[in-house]
Amino acid sequence: MILLIIVAVLVVLGVVVFAAMYNGLVRLNVRANEAWSDITVQLKRRADLIPNLINTVKGYATHEKTVFDDVTAARAATINASGPAEAAKAEGDFQQTLKSLFAVAEAYPDLKANTNFLDLQAQLTDTEDKIQASRRFYNGVVRDFNTKRTVFPTNIFASMLGFTKDKEFFDVDEAQLATIQNPVEVKF
Repeated sequence: MILLIIVAVLVVLGVVVFAAMYNGLVRLNVRANEAWSDITVQLKRRADLIPNLINTVKGYATHEKTVFDDVTAARAATINASGPAEAAKAEGDFQQTLKSLFAVAEAYPDLKANTNFLDLQAQLTDTEDKIQASRRFYNGVVRDFNTKRTVFPTNIFASMLGFTKDKEFFDVDEAQLATIQNPVEVKF
């Protein structure tokens, strides 16, 4: 009888531990998906601001067509990115072209004083801050998910439960990092 009770307690304990592992993985997976969605919302918000910013700058800098084309192409790449790695690459390229746009704006004092431009620049700065916060949150959740998926004893059951791959971090690679950190050279 005591042996039967011990076996029953061990089975119940095993089921509880198994359920806790599964629920933890599901919870982190959902949080990672939600965090990725937050990033895409902010990227979309920024992409929606860019045409207004370009149109404002175009009125002052009509001969800077290549800068506008580059920003438009980079904007499209960020919108069409399908995963964290692709989004990170597009993000690095976009940051570089956006620097070029602001460098053009620096050459036009009237533009820098334009309230439309200043408002758009403030909204863009706010959006950039939100993107950075979303990226940090996403990467934190991905770290937690990947850690939970690979630590003992969860790693034994993770693949059986359908959690076979680590989630991708939203990282900027070294080449992009060097590009982002270097100042943009604008020639007139």
